[in-house]
Amino acid sequence: MGLAERAGHFPSQLSGGEQQRVAIARALAGEPRFLLADEPTGNLDSAMANGVLGLLEEINAAGTTIVMVTHDPELAQRPPRNVQVLDGRICDEPAALGTGGAPAVALAAAPA
Repeated sequence: MGLAERAGHFPSQLSGGEQQRVAIARALAGEPRFLLADEPTGNLDSAMANGVLGLLEEINAAGTTIVMVTHDPELAQRPPRNVQVLDGRICDEPAALGTGGAPAVALAAAPA
């Protein structure tokens, strides 16, 4: 996660992006079979966001089911399945993703 040099710092001494990466690392440390990720890249720059998404894709390929919520239509397109929630209704059509700032739920089921 690129945080080794910050290991001796307290949470209040970390930036928002660093805190976000610590939270992701903690969630992944237990090798979960199911992961809920609410805006996992919200405080990250684009390069770090791509790295985190790549890591989530690797974990998914290894057998972890991931449910990721995001407002970023580009990130929502990466997983194999996307569901959009618009005005409290579920819309299972990827073409509708990213419209009106509605959150998308990107689902990546573990391989069978």
